Amino acid sequence: MANDPNTQKRVDEPTGTEFVGHEWDGIEELNTPLPRWWLWTFYATIAWALAYTVAYPAWPMLSQATEGLIGWTSRGQLMDEMSAADAARQTTKEQLAAVDIVKWQDNPELMQKAVAGGAAAFKVNCVQCHGSGAAGSAGYPNLNDDDWLWGGDLEAIEFTIQHGVRWDGSRQSRFSLMPGFDGIFSDAEVNAIVGHVLSFTDAGQSSERGAELYANNCLACHGPAGGGDRMQGAPALNDAIWLYGNQPGDVRAQILNPRHGVMPGWKDRLDPVTIKMLAAYVHSLGGGEVLPVAEEAEAATVGGDEQP
Repeated sequence: MANDPNTQKRVDEPTGTEFVGHEWDGIEELNTPLPRWWLWTFYATIAWALAYTVAYPAWPMLSQATEGLIGWTSRGQLMDEMSAADAARQTTKEQLAAVDIVKWQDNPELMQKAVAGGAAAFKVNCVQCHGSGAAGSAGYPNLNDDDWLWGGDLEAIEFTIQHGVRWDGSRQSRFSLMPGFDGIFSDAEVNAIVGHVLSFTDAGQSSERGAELYANNCLACHGPAGGGDRMQGAPALNDAIWLYGNQPGDVRAQILNPRHGVMPGWKDRLDPVTIKMLAAYVHSLGGGEVLPVAEEAEAATVGGDEQP
């Protein structure tokens, strides 16, 4: 180390840099200036920060922050984005409203928009009963399979969503009622009917007495082979889909004291286009049908224990 005769400051000989005079445990600091580019960048950030706080809301006051010269707020930006999204949705709704629901399938792009809108509406209004995946549970129909109690074409699903099932709020609500046979049949007779019903799916054993009791009391609604009847809302008994269970005890309970679920109608809660989009979404889940209910009933005696 050496002393500069002009400044009388100590200078580091290898680098020629002055010491600042700080020392700690024998370690001293050199007075190395910052690069000019870094220093001017630092000044620029200070200037930018000052300009930003003047232009945008920044300084907290007693009741609110300063508003900023340009009047921007995050809440205002959010409202603008929401307004733009609402406008886009409104445009889509107008397109859907202008086309009959049965013709949506002829326009894949329009159908895709309808299904997307229906999926959003389903999450808000339907998952409470049918589940987030529309798989349902005991007493709540699974909407993913191809069994339908009232028909699985777009118009039939739309009608069911509009007016509900056994719902007092609409005179057009889907309605079916299975009578209870508690006190009418003996235990042996009930067991015989259960065996015959389960024999449609090879899960039980029919008997002559069971077939006779079924023919006299059940055939008019469920059909000779257990295919059901959509016109009456009678479920099929010859498939593997059961709303209240397929065990002998479950079938026995339904014969003696049948359970009748209620689905509310949505015609007074949702606008017509949203209901149509819900129908499109449910139809797209995998079990949607092309033919209307009446034509489908003529084409095949396939029913189900499901309603959307």
